[in-house]
Amino acid sequence: MAKVTVSLIKADVGSVAGHSIVHPDLISIAEKCLQDAKESGLIEDFRVFNAGDDLELLMSHKKGVDNEEIHKLAWDTFYKAAGRAKELKLYGAGQDLLKDAFSGNVRGLGPGVAEMEFTERGAEPLIAFMMDKTEPGAFNLPIFRIFADPFNTAGLVIDPSMHNGFVFEIWDIKRHKKVMMRTPEEIYDILALIGSKSRFVIKRVYPKEGGKLPPSEPVAVVSTEKLFEVAGEYIGKDDPVALVRAQSGLPAVGEILEAFAFPHLVSGWMRGSHIGPIMPVPFRYSKCTRFDGPPRCIAAGFQICNAKLVGPIDLFDDPAFDYTRMRAMEVADYIRRHGPFEPHRLPEEEMEYTTLPKVLNKLKSRFEDV
Repeated sequence: MAKVTVSLIKADVGSVAGHSIVHPDLISIAEKCLQDAKESGLIEDFRVFNAGDDLELLMSHKKGVDNEEIHKLAWDTFYKAAGRAKELKLYGAGQDLLKDAFSGNVRGLGPGVAEMEFTERGAEPLIAFMMDKTEPGAFNLPIFRIFADPFNTAGLVIDPSMHNGFVFEIWDIKRHKKVMMRTPEEIYDILALIGSKSRFVIKRVYPKEGGKLPPSEPVAVVSTEKLFEVAGEYIGKDDPVALVRAQSGLPAVGEILEAFAFPHLVSGWMRGSHIGPIMPVPFRYSKCTRFDGPPRCIAAGFQICNAKLVGPIDLFDDPAFDYTRMRAMEVADYIRRHGPFEPHRLPEEEMEYTTLPKVLNKLKSRFEDV
C-alpha cells in the first residue's frame, strides 16, 4: 500500500481584536485554496482550523514530507490570507511570513510544520493538536507522558506490544543538534533534557524494533520552529502543533488525551513573556482573551481512510475536561497576581528576544560601579 503523508502547517497571518482569533474571511480563503488543490489532485484531503489567532492547514497527500509543492501551497495560501488581513487592517497581518519569497520549503520562513509519512493500518486514528500562545517545548510533558509514563498510559504496562518502548528524537533548538534516546532504559536521561523545555524539544517519536509498526515511521511529530531564530527578535509566539497516531500497538486515544488532563505550566502567554497553564479547550473556545490567553490547546481527532480525513472529532469538547479547565483558571489567577515578577514573567535569559532589552538599554548608562 502506498504511504500517506499528513502535513499540519500553521501561521499567524492576522487576527481580529489584537491576538484573539482568526477572521472568517481568512479561513474561507484557505478553504478555497485547499479545495482547488484537492480538485487538481495535488492533495487528497484537507481541513482548515484556527487555534486562537493561528490559521491551521491540515492536508493529506502522497508526496512525502518536506515536499516543495505542498509547502508552496501552504505558503501561497498564507500569503493570500495575509493580503486579505492587510485589507481589513487586522492585527499582525502577515506577521509569521518572515521572508518575501518562497524558497522551496516553509521551514525557516516563519510557519510551523508538523508532518509525517506512514503506511496506513487497517484502522488509523490520528490526532492533530494545535496550541496557541506558547512554545514548542509545551508538548514535552504530554508527549513524554503519552509514550513513556505508565501512570498515564496503561498500555505500557498491560499491552505486550508496547513493552519494547519507544525512541524519542530530541532537538537542541539552540545549538541545532539532535539526539535519539530510548525508553524505558533512558527515561532519566530524557527527563534531564526535556525538563529544559525552552531548549530541548521532542521532535519525533518512533516505535522500537520488534513493534507492530515499521520502526522508521514516526508515531508522533511536533513543530519545533521558533520565530526568534528566524527574525532575531520577538515578533510573535511560536504556537506549536503536533500529530499523534493512536491504537493497535500505540497508546489509545484516551491515553493520549489523558496527558492533557493536567494543565501544566508553559512559556508564552502575554507578549511571549510569561508562564501560565495550558488549557485544553473545544474548538469554540479557541480564542485567547484573558491577558491574551491563557495558553490553550485544541485536539482534532480523525480516522485516515485511503488518505482521506474522516472527521474531525472535537476531542476536548467533553465535560470530562471541565475540571482541568477550572484548575487551569485557578492557576492562571494565582500566577497572574505576581504581575511583573518571576516566576510569572520569564527568567531574564529567556527574555533576551523580547522587548525587555530595549527597556534595560535605556538604563545602561546610569549604572555605576559598586
